Amino acid sequence: MGQFLRRMIDGRTTLIAHLGFPTESFKAPMIYNPYFEKIGLNAVVMPLGVEAPAYPEVLRALARLTNFHGALVTMPHKGTTLALVDAVSPTAEIAGACNAVLKRPDGSLLGDMFDGAGFLRGLQRRGRTARGARALVVGCGGVGSAIAASLAAAGLARLSLFDVDGPAAEGLSARLKRHYPALEITLGCKDPAGHDIVVNASPLGMEEDDPLPLDAARLEPAAFVGEVVLSREVTPFLAAARVRGCETQVGTDMLFEMIPAYLEFFGFPATTAEELRRVAKISY
Repeated sequence: MGQFLRRMIDGRTTLIAHLGFPTESFKAPMIYNPYFEKIGLNAVVMPLGVEAPAYPEVLRALARLTNFHGALVTMPHKGTTLALVDAVSPTAEIAGACNAVLKRPDGSLLGDMFDGAGFLRGLQRRGRTARGARALVVGCGGVGSAIAASLAAAGLARLSLFDVDGPAAEGLSARLKRHYPALEITLGCKDPAGHDIVVNASPLGMEEDDPLPLDAARLEPAAFVGEVVLSREVTPFLAAARVRGCETQVGTDMLFEMIPAYLEFFGFPATTAEELRRVAKISY
């Protein structure tokens, strides 16, 4: 009976809202909640679907709830969140987006960004380094901006940025240049040839009939190729990269790597990516 009660949501449950739209591809609840159950923490990550027009009002309303502890934020709200919180971390400022919100004891909201840290930790776990490397990031929204910022902080030599929304790439370039003036940045080209690290940070790959985000035949066989799409483990892009002989990182790898940092941000007991994998209930 005691084990059953720990799994129940009750009047003392702490709420972490998982905000985005659509919610069908959300994987975080299937990682956090089994971990919370394992350690006996009375908290829950709850997916809440909210479309862009209603999002500011919804976040403000959630912040008034007495058991609201914070939020995980995903597409399409990461950029919007930056203007809705009271303070942001330097990483979120560079990325121009937040994917985590903490309600502090005084009721104010702190925003941070962990997508880039998760991607970089996954890359490093495989024995790779960003120092002195040449990277291409396709997609300059919240997740792409965060990955670019973390790669730049790790000592990247050259960075190519591409987004169908040209101003998004230009804005990210300007923010990066303010912090990393020596970094060589190229805009508007998504040719992966000559790059050591290639990242699809666009939504392409979420749907069955999506085109590839770039010409996979141009990938260097020695390149490290990463994906952020969570709706499937191996996207057509990653499958094509593997045919080229590239080492790859699936979207959920980044998710597992960033969660320990999230837990520390929320003030919860930290763990390792390996432990999270053991308890997760991921499905596709």
